[in-house]
Amino acid sequence: MDSTVKPQDTNGSVTASPSATGGLQPFLHDAVVTLHAPSLVISGEDGQLSGGADGFYHGDRRALSRLTVTADDIALAPVQGGLRGADRAGFRAILRGLGEVTPDPVVALHRRRSTANGRLEEVFEVTNAGGEHVRFRLTVSAGSDLATMEQVKSGHVIEEVSPQVADCDAIGLAWSADDFAVRLAAEPVPDALQVPTGELSYDIDLKPGTSRSLTLTCTAAYMDGDQFPAPPADQLPWSVPTLRSADRRLDQWLQQSLADLDRLRLTDRQSPDPDRPDQFLAAGAPWYLTLFGRDALWAARMLLPLGADLAAGTLRTLARRQGAVTDPATEEQPGKILHEVRRATLQIADRLSLPPVYYGTVDATPLWITLLHDAWRWGMSPAAVEELLPHAEAALAWMRDAASADGFLTYVDQTGHGLSNQGWKDSDDSIRYSDGRRAHAPIALCEVQAYAYEAARAGAALLRAFGRPGADAWEDWADQLATRFRERFWVRDEKGAFPAVALDGDGKPVDSVTSGFGHLLGTGLLNAQESALLAARLTSPDLDAGHGLRTLSSDAVGYNPYGYHVGSIWPHDTAIAVHGLVKAGFPDAAASLADGLLGASAAFDARLPELFAGHGSEAGTGPAPYPASCRPQAWAAASSVLILQAALGLDADAPAGTVTVTPTFAHNYGPLTVTGLQVNGERLDVVVTADGSVQVTAPEALAVTAA
Repeated sequence: MDSTVKPQDTNGSVTASPSATGGLQPFLHDAVVTLHAPSLVISGEDGQLSGGADGFYHGDRRALSRLTVTADDIALAPVQGGLRGADRAGFRAILRGLGEVTPDPVVALHRRRSTANGRLEEVFEVTNAGGEHVRFRLTVSAGSDLATMEQVKSGHVIEEVSPQVADCDAIGLAWSADDFAVRLAAEPVPDALQVPTGELSYDIDLKPGTSRSLTLTCTAAYMDGDQFPAPPADQLPWSVPTLRSADRRLDQWLQQSLADLDRLRLTDRQSPDPDRPDQFLAAGAPWYLTLFGRDALWAARMLLPLGADLAAGTLRTLARRQGAVTDPATEEQPGKILHEVRRATLQIADRLSLPPVYYGTVDATPLWITLLHDAWRWGMSPAAVEELLPHAEAALAWMRDAASADGFLTYVDQTGHGLSNQGWKDSDDSIRYSDGRRAHAPIALCEVQAYAYEAARAGAALLRAFGRPGADAWEDWADQLATRFRERFWVRDEKGAFPAVALDGDGKPVDSVTSGFGHLLGTGLLNAQESALLAARLTSPDLDAGHGLRTLSSDAVGYNPYGYHVGSIWPHDTAIAVHGLVKAGFPDAAASLADGLLGASAAFDARLPELFAGHGSEAGTGPAPYPASCRPQAWAAASSVLILQAALGLDADAPAGTVTVTPTFAHNYGPLTVTGLQVNGERLDVVVTADGSVQVTAPEALAVTAA
């Protein structure tokens, strides 16, 4: 999902930025992000909103770009700051020297933040724990540039908009532009309000042992409503399991991930029942807090062990927007599933210009088909599945019609200003040969052929189960694709045979070694011998960094540990490989990768980012951040559930009335108890004892296979 454009000179070499950070994407690795989609707040660890990407946002618009607190000329010394949940944070600071008669600090400021849909509340509490009477002026300074998210991401400083006195019951400030309005209210009323500078001042008078609080509330709204509104609070579309294991890292990762996923939920305004709208997961905060087809599909698929309602909402939301016509400007095609939706055209520099509804993705369509199939197996109602079968048939037809003359799914940017790479590694430089050269389009990615194979098989199973024609033809199509893949994609290097990351526009293999191997495993595209070759490759040190898989082998020319898709580590990418390794019969390799990812989760306080740097574990005790990464991010958070599923060897076939629990590496975390999983709308509990034995409590209607 990268849209970063690097400045270049006429020879193609990167030139220096005109300033230290001007025009560069802001870093987020040390930011505190509270979230309640479609709103979020970004600040430093001191709680101040004071520059860069800091701010209170709603619907991809910055409502507040500045919210700082000062106390006369008294130094504020931050001592603690961080999350108190997905949507809350707290920050403590000492007012240095004030009221002190010993070396002990006595006057402290506690700043408490709460983020809700279209609303930010900041409570400032000053406490005097000393023996002296203290007096000072506390000033909160607010400002807004009303910048769009792409303007913020570009790194350019946007001039603040002049505030006005808020037209509301409480004294405060207001900003507005176009159809977007912001209000900041103060309680109690400030002792002084400087409108031009956005300053609200309070004269603080504290006797020993007393405190005083003030509350600022900021609201933001679009006149025509949110594009994708927040969901009703009481309609969580999955069960919330309780995990107790011998490895607290796993428990904490799952707990934090589910809290973050809860706050990444959005709804579809086009849902037929406004009281129970379809829900999906926004891709990530802050850059991608909207509908992305690929991301929403993967995240929903990973969460299937918690229920099928999110998958159903995601499938329907995307089905309503499924391509119906051929439109080169948006890359829409009949049957195709979209890439992303925004309020307006996304313009990044002069090269990238994406329309509000953009279809430039090659993999969302097969992933949609496979999610429908998997949701059916986990318990999506037959009626809901059958309702979507015409969309599945249209998606299958798109795969058939979009295939190249060689029979592979390929992509090429038809517009000249869209995404040049249209798989999940969609940055400009992601698909390279082993010597570092970039591949040219049309490009056929290895993992996309695996998705297409799996989707054709899944589609055939659905068609046959619901008495619709075409199942045999799609199974034949899948078999032919597997044969073509075996003939065309496999190459060799000094370590042996492996599938190229892609075929280029001339049909030649792009012979780099990548983490894409993991996406092939367990799809059915490979035979046992081929799977064994990839399992060995994935656990070799050039790909396995010790806390996840590098997107590009460290032996490759062009490898960069900070490269967005050419050396960094993406948690979802590693989790997909872990699950694929288990399905392919390589639990030991899966366990090793899972343990590395678990260590990374602890290094990021259980909130794994979108991606992090690909330095090996020998380079330090923990992974280095990718500084501009989204955090939280949907499929990174959902990876915790997929890892748990892989560890338990958990699979379901609700139409056949069976559930399988064959723990693979769960004993590494044992004894382990997880309660509140869900199959076919019913609760499923699993206990793995210290000796590796398993106990399953499942609905009576399901036959359990356990080992």
